[in-house]
Amino acid sequence: MATQHGNRGAAQFATALTTLRSIGQIARLQRFVDNEKDTIAAHTMLTELHSDNQQLAAAMRETHALCDDFGDVATGSLLETWIDEAEGRTWFLAETIRR
Repeated sequence: MATQHGNRGAAQFATALTTLRSIGQIARLQRFVDNEKDTIAAHTMLTELHSDNQQLAAAMRETHALCDDFGDVATGSLLETWIDEAEGRTWFLAETIRR
């Protein structure tokens, strides 16, 4: 398991270190789907924000695992704060949507 996680982590780390060369490359690496609608209902917008924050927290957890693998305590500590903030937003949005 450690080897599998290490290989996945190394591949993700190498991707993260790739120099961005174009707007098209940024679009290909993008994790979130854009919403290009002219108008959007408030409930729909909050639902999308909730989903985006869940995805963001999950991605940061993966990155935190990479930091652990590579011994990067400083970045891992920053990520912990950002993960907590994303999870707080996720909770708040879930409560708002539910009402």
